[in-house]
Parts: sequence; structure tokens; C-alpha cells
Amino acid sequence: MKRVLSGIQPSGQLHLGNYAGAVQQFLELQHDHEVFVFVASYHALTTSKDPDELRHNIRQVVIDYLAFGLDPSQCHIYLQHDVPAVCELAWLLGCVCPKSQMDKATTYKDKVAKGIPASVGLFTYPVLQAADILAVDPDVVPVGADQQQHVEITRDLAQRFNHAYGNDDRPVFKVPELMLRQDSALVPGVDGQKMSKSYGNGIDPFMDEKPLRKRIMKIVTDSKPPEETKDPEESTIFQIFAALAGRDDGRTVKLAERYRATGEHGMGYGEAKQALFELVMDTFADARNRRVELMADPTHIDAVLRDGAEAARAVMDGVMRRVRSAVGL
Repeated sequence: MKRVLSGIQPSGQLHLGNYAGAVQQFLELQHDHEVFVFVASYHALTTSKDPDELRHNIRQVVIDYLAFGLDPSQCHIYLQHDVPAVCELAWLLGCVCPKSQMDKATTYKDKVAKGIPASVGLFTYPVLQAADILAVDPDVVPVGADQQQHVEITRDLAQRFNHAYGNDDRPVFKVPELMLRQDSALVPGVDGQKMSKSYGNGIDPFMDEKPLRKRIMKIVTDSKPPEETKDPEESTIFQIFAALAGRDDGRTVKLAERYRATGEHGMGYGEAKQALFELVMDTFADARNRRVELMADPTHIDAVLRDGAEAARAVMDGVMRRVRSAVGL
């Protein structure tokens, strides 16, 4: 059984882009892979300066993952700060990482350009991410296109470390494969831009029904009347619908046909928005109920995180013994 590792920053409420871009894949992988999913609490400190908000966001991400359907019996969920060995490993990897490699990291430049302070933590973010990955010996790392470079850096650092301290017969690190997943950048927000917590344009599937419908009704459209044909691929409403239901789903195909219809058979955007609202309510009906139950059972969340951290530490202990021995510690 192949091992899979992924993580998410606790930067706010999960939205439909997170679900379509990552969570759906985790739900599929957990049935025939050993899945480790961590909440990147250390990484969050590069931008988060409110302790109470961070604690809340960490907890909420875990609850949402469980509500969406991640099964603790098949998927190990843990907090990054519950496995501090990753920080030790980040230092050891940093000792073989050329500064020039960090200079080329595009996410650092992008975040600084957006006004995030240029801290050393932000600069060396990819090294800690490499430690997160290599510490659990994964076979596969599924990522969106925006994180592809970081996994490539991880692979390079593993190979550099193996060259410096290992040999062909007994490498120190397993070099993981990259699995490019459906990118959440393909899921637009209510304003047509990439759905993102930082843009404030997300759709939270756990909102109360009335606010959720109101949110979907705010999706920006053009001014074409119902009787005029419309290109579904140019519609934010359709793109969200297709990302959630799947492009081959009969409901998606039918909606595309309604977009292209003309005259009295045409469709207004209000009807399309209503269809999206009904899809969201139908898709997440069970998840919404589970979330209510999880919110009322904090001891269960604690147990899930405790078990997940124990499973991660059990793997990391073996990895760190290898690494320390290899470098002479």
C-alpha cells in the first residue's frame, strides 16, 4: 500500500475550492492508500499574528476535514506542532540546501509582493515543507500547480542529502513522486477570480442555508438575457458547478445544454445560480450534519489528533534515526 502525504495551512474556513481541489482526492485515496494529512500550524506563523484566531482555525480545519468524510481509521490527521521532529529535520535539510535554491522559490516572491513581511521563516518555508514530506517516507505527494515547485525542491533536497550522506544501495531518504491534482485555481470565487480565503471570495458549504443561497446569488455574471445563448465555459457559475459535480455528471451536461439553448428554451443566470445552490445543499447534506455533531464533541477531535500524531511520530522516529546516524549524530 502506497503512503500519501499532504497538508493545509489553517488560514481560515475551508471553501468549495479546497474541497474540489484537494479534499475530494483525499476521500478517494484513503480507501487504497495510507494517507497522512497534517495541519501546517508552524507554516501559518509566517502570516498569522493572532494566537486565538490561529487556535480556532486549526481546530476548524480538522473538524471540516472530518465532516467532509476523512476517516480517522484510514487517514492519519495530525497537527504540525505535535510532531516537532520536522523542525529538527528542516535544520538538517537546510544544511545541504543552497541559498540560490531558495532565491528561486516563486511563492516567497509572490507573498512578499502581496505585502507579507519578508521573514526568514517565509524565505525558508520550502525547507520546512520538505521536512514535513520526507519525515513520513511518503511514496506520493498530491499537490496543486501552485505547490509543484515546492515538491520539486523536496525531491532535490532528498537527492542532495542522499548524495552527501547515503549511497545507491542505502539512500537516507525515499524520493517521493509528485501527483499533480486538480488545482483549486480552476475553481473561481464569486467574483470570478481564483477562489481563495485571502481574496474573501469563497463559498463556504457549511454556511446556514439562507446566507449560503445569498452568497451564491452574488456570483458575478454578464448581462445576457435568458433568451440569448451563453458559453458555459465562460460562466463562473458553471465552472463551480462542474468542479463540484464533475464534468461528466449528467447534471453538468444538462446545465451546459441549458446554457447553450436560445429563445424560450434559454436560461437566465438566476436559474443557474439556483441549480448551483441545490447542488451544494445536496452534495454536502451529510457533511453539514456531521459537522454539527463534531462541533459538539471536542473529545473526539482531541482523540483523532492524538492518534494521528502518534501514527506520524511512529514513522518519523524511524526516519530521524536514519538521518541522525547518517550525519554522525
